[in-house]
Amino acid sequence: MDTPNPPRLDHPAPGAPAEDAAALRATILHKLTYDLGKSRLGARDRDWFIATALAVRDRIVDRWIDLTRATYQSGAKQVYYLSLEFLIGRLLRDNVCNLGLVGAIREALEPLGVDPEKLRIAEPDAALGNGGLGRLAACFMESMASLGIPAFGYGIRYDHGLFRQIIRDGWQHEFPEDWLNFGNPWEFARPEISHTIGFGGVVEAVTVSEARVKHVWKPGETVQAVAYDTPIVGWRGAHVNTLRLWSARATDALKLEAFNSGDHVGALSEKVRAESISKLLYPSDESPAGQELRLRQEYFFSSAALQDLVRRHMRVYGDIWSLPDRVAIQLNDTHPAIVVAELLRILVDLHDIAWDEAWDITRRTISYTNHTLLPEALESWPVPLMERLLPRHMQLIYLINAFHLDEVRGRNPDDGRLLSSVSLIEEGHGRRVRMGHLAVVGSHKVNGVSALHSDLLKQTVFADFHHLFPGRLTNKTNGITFRRWLQQCNPGLTGLLVEACGAEVLDNPEALERLRPLATDSGFQQKFAAVKRANKQALAALVRDQYQLKLDPDALFDVQIKRIHEYKRQLLNVIEAVALYDEIRSQPTKNWTPRVKIFAGKAASSYHRAKLIIKLAHDVARVVNSDPTVRNLLKVVFLPNYNVSLAEIIVPAADLSEQISTAGMEASGTGNMKLALNGALTIGTLDGANVEIKEHVGDENIFIFGLTTEEVAKHRAAGIQGAAAIARSRRLKEALEQIEAGVFSPDDPTRYRDLVASLRASDYFLVTADFDSYFDAQRRVDERWRNPAAWWQSAVLNTANMGWFSSDRTIAEYAEEIWNVPIKRSPDNR
Repeated sequence: MDTPNPPRLDHPAPGAPAEDAAALRATILHKLTYDLGKSRLGARDRDWFIATALAVRDRIVDRWIDLTRATYQSGAKQVYYLSLEFLIGRLLRDNVCNLGLVGAIREALEPLGVDPEKLRIAEPDAALGNGGLGRLAACFMESMASLGIPAFGYGIRYDHGLFRQIIRDGWQHEFPEDWLNFGNPWEFARPEISHTIGFGGVVEAVTVSEARVKHVWKPGETVQAVAYDTPIVGWRGAHVNTLRLWSARATDALKLEAFNSGDHVGALSEKVRAESISKLLYPSDESPAGQELRLRQEYFFSSAALQDLVRRHMRVYGDIWSLPDRVAIQLNDTHPAIVVAELLRILVDLHDIAWDEAWDITRRTISYTNHTLLPEALESWPVPLMERLLPRHMQLIYLINAFHLDEVRGRNPDDGRLLSSVSLIEEGHGRRVRMGHLAVVGSHKVNGVSALHSDLLKQTVFADFHHLFPGRLTNKTNGITFRRWLQQCNPGLTGLLVEACGAEVLDNPEALERLRPLATDSGFQQKFAAVKRANKQALAALVRDQYQLKLDPDALFDVQIKRIHEYKRQLLNVIEAVALYDEIRSQPTKNWTPRVKIFAGKAASSYHRAKLIIKLAHDVARVVNSDPTVRNLLKVVFLPNYNVSLAEIIVPAADLSEQISTAGMEASGTGNMKLALNGALTIGTLDGANVEIKEHVGDENIFIFGLTTEEVAKHRAAGIQGAAAIARSRRLKEALEQIEAGVFSPDDPTRYRDLVASLRASDYFLVTADFDSYFDAQRRVDERWRNPAAWWQSAVLNTANMGWFSSDRTIAEYAEEIWNVPIKRSPDNR
């Protein structure tokens, strides 16, 4: 997924320490020979990448070790960030840039006849995440290092990640990612750091005294969690933190007796069962076995993380009561919510802390970030599954719930509705443990990830908790690291910004504001447009070389890149493409704006409707792109296997950023920030962080359409049938009739019949209700594009006003208002 000649960043950041290129070259050759066993003549790009990565890693290790030691010697409070995903992408360019080694690496490799860009491409994307949740975790880890906040990231070292998306005849097919096939030069295996994770078994009550009974959990099955550490380098190398990922290993890897008796497959059954925990991200949960595997994954990494941080804390401080003063645990979404019960278990069962003290320690240590209002993402687990798999934790959850409800009842007597609402156990259709509720009750702070999302949390899913715990729910609007999403992926624009705003813009995102007076400068607009066109040429080259489709870099590049989900409404975008296709054919003399609609994203393997939308996008693309009557005024492209590296090529090339989720359903979004930072104008609903982007860039520099959150609620209350909206809109009606009749699927005319029927009968995501507003907004986009001075003024102002959306700002707010940890910026990182 790489263009042959992408833009390059060929200069080190100003102020970076000088590096002896000859010494670096010698180190690379040493690694190639003695670590890889390869000669210069026989080395391939991958070999050179590994040798170079190992040489760069050597320049990280000393400061990593020294800074870790200094943290413990100073008694500094540490942040432990628990996330099921860390979408870190490729690390070579990230580390080289942050260390200021860009020029040194180039000078070291050129005499060897090695192209640094080929090495970057040879590095596989780390398959450790899916979308925004994992990418946010990666940005936050980099920002914590850049701000000098001592931190550990804890997650799972997935062998195969989510999946590798292959498109065949327009259908998504899933294959295992192979990112670890040739090893990972950035990580350090830590076989000596291993924790035992238990499942199942029984809980025995042991009488300690007449007044006290101790509960002893005796798991029926154990799995080993083995650590792998990756150093995370901050900007200018001022600080290095640790991403510690856990790999599952069987306690007894081989049943020797069974193997010797001839049962060679059965002898490995425990190994296969144990190691399945760290094989895949988000295995399908359509079956009971799939549900169990997901719960096993979440407990596996949560327990390993807690055992690890408590072990380290006790080794250094020897006092478990000081945990909240030295440790801040941040739960990234609901996946690690079992941490609340696990920390209680460790305190009460293993350290003999009295319940009240243990509960106080737990709540003062843990905080929780909620990322969604969607019911399926606010996890809950069947009580029978929890009782079977985690029996001691289920006991503790019952006890937490009992004390919690006693407190609620004492303050709100005779309010049965409230008790039912805030109970950790849902008593509806099958009793379930509400993990979001557990996280809220067990945390001292709970935050949403945009102003709108946080307000909705207080008004909807956590409204009663907001009443019970005033001040606990707060907001921390997401951000992105500008080092990767501007400086690294868009060096052409970065150079222009340094020229216009000064070198301070590399360290201080707010310095982008100096760009505002240049927004109307025609000379600067031309430079800005030239950078954008070069990035579009790079993306067009990728599409031409890999998909044999020619794109016009002078056309408007209209981009929607995100996970495929009905609430994100890729379907709305595709239907608008059909309507636009009809308009272009029926009005050939009209002054149409040439447009390329670019889609990318993965659908969950069991999400059949999302996969059908991918197929529709391909079917529409096949018809539109091959129709000569369109005269290249419209192209539709779906780029497969969306990942960080592909995003790094698409984002700088985008003219229009599609952020069109149903209002009230997108928690924040970070793609909207990346695209706007790189000079794309947003077309979107008033959802998530779009609201705050609109406030920062100005109403005239964003294209807002559609129902508001309040209007969505009213519309749904009145009924979600789309038939009336379809009847009112000629364009929508005709587009849907074509899709339904098989115009785009002649091989299977009935393929989309049910899809269109569902829009008429039950359009929960309000595609039909927002269609006309969306279509009209797109025509406003066309009009602005046809006025280059107006377009580039808006584009420059988008970049100029995005400084607030730096993840450094977000992390600084977490540090001050939730974690109570100081920030130690380097002198250059003002």
